[in-house]
Amino acid sequence: MSFDTIPILDLSRSQHDSTKAAFLTDLRRALLEVGFLYISNIDISQSLVESVISNGKAFFELPDEAKLAIQMKNAPSFLGYSKLGNEITAHRTDYREQIDLSTPHPLPSPTAPLYHNLLSPNQWPDPSILPTFRPIFESYITAMSRLATRFTSLIAEALDLPPTAFDRFFDADQQHKLKIVKYPDISELGLDDITAPGQGVGPHKDSMLTSYLLQASHHRGLQAQNLAGEWIDCPPIPGTLVVAIGQGLEALTHGVCASTTHRVLSPAAGEGPRFSIPFFQGVSYDATFESVEVPLWVREKKVRLGERRNGVEFTFEKGRWAHLGEATLWNRCKSHGDVAERWYPEIWAKIQGAQKGAGGVPDGVNKENTAVEGGGLGRPLERANDEAIEAH
Repeated sequence: MSFDTIPILDLSRSQHDSTKAAFLTDLRRALLEVGFLYISNIDISQSLVESVISNGKAFFELPDEAKLAIQMKNAPSFLGYSKLGNEITAHRTDYREQIDLSTPHPLPSPTAPLYHNLLSPNQWPDPSILPTFRPIFESYITAMSRLATRFTSLIAEALDLPPTAFDRFFDADQQHKLKIVKYPDISELGLDDITAPGQGVGPHKDSMLTSYLLQASHHRGLQAQNLAGEWIDCPPIPGTLVVAIGQGLEALTHGVCASTTHRVLSPAAGEGPRFSIPFFQGVSYDATFESVEVPLWVREKKVRLGERRNGVEFTFEKGRWAHLGEATLWNRCKSHGDVAERWYPEIWAKIQGAQKGAGGVPDGVNKENTAVEGGGLGRPLERANDEAIEAH
C-alpha cells in the first residue's frame, strides 16, 4: 500500500467530543501509512505567522558581514548562520542558506556531557538592524513548543496510549529547534545546467520526534517519497503546517510510526527564492533507548499495511550510543564539517576515517548500520542515500 497524496487534518476536530474519535482515526492512518501530513486550524495568530515570515525574509537581506558575525562555527552549539552551500545531504551540496535557533538555554557546565554543548544560547542578529527579529521568533518558538506538546499527546491517543505516554522523554526545559531557510532559484547558483533540478536539500528523514514546517513562500519543491519510491508534491497550502514524523518517534514506537524520506528541489530559474521555517520538536539528550509499548492491535495494523523498503542510516541506533544526545551530536558533526573540525576534532577524525573506510560514504562506522523497517529496530539494511537531519 502506498500514498499518492498528503492528508490534511483539521486540528480543531480534536477539541470536540463529537469529532475527536474520527480525528484520531485519521491521525493514526497518517502515522502508519504516510508519516507526512498537513494540519490546519493550529491556533496560532495569523499576525504572528505573518511577522515570522517577514522577519525571516528580512534576515537574508542583511549584508554578508552581519550574517557571518553570527555564523554557526562561532560556537559548538550548531546554532547560528550557515552560508549557501555549507551543508551536505545524501553526499551532495545543499543549495540553501539558513539560521538555526532554539529554545533558550544557558551555557552548559564544564562537567556536563559533551553533547550538552547543543544546549546553549542562540546567536541573534544585531537588534539595531533587525529590532523585532528576536522577540518575534522567541514568541513563535514558545507558541510552537505548546503546539508540538499538544500534538504529541494526540499522537499517543491515536496509538491507543495515554496522552502522557511520551512525557518521560522530555526535559522540563526541553530544547526545540527552528530554522529559517532560503533556497535560491537555480539561476542564482552558478550551475552549468540551469534546466536540471537543483538540490535544495537532499533526500533525508528528520531526526527527532516531530517537525512542523511553515512554507513561507508560494513555491513548490517539498516532496515526500512513498513506498513505491515515487516523489509526492507537498505544495504550500495557506493556513497549514506540514508535519513530518521523525526517526525519534519511529524508534520510540518500534517502527509503528512512519518516518518518511523527503527532499526539497531548488526553485526553477526565474521563480525567485523559496523560504521555509521548520520547527523541530526535541527529545531529551539524556534519554536512553527506551520505547513505549504500542498496543498489539495497532502494531498488527501496521504490519498489514506493509513494510517500507527504503533503508536509511538510523540516527538512534540501539547499542551504538548510550544517550540520544551522543547520536545527535555525531549527526550534527556529519552535516556541518566546519563546526565539527573546529570544536569536535576527535569526532570529525572518526567521521573522516569512516568515510574513507566506507569508500567515501560519510555515514558512520561501517557500511551496514542498523535501520528501521516495518515493525521494529535492529535489522541490517542496505544503505540508501538518505540521512537523518533537520531540514525542509
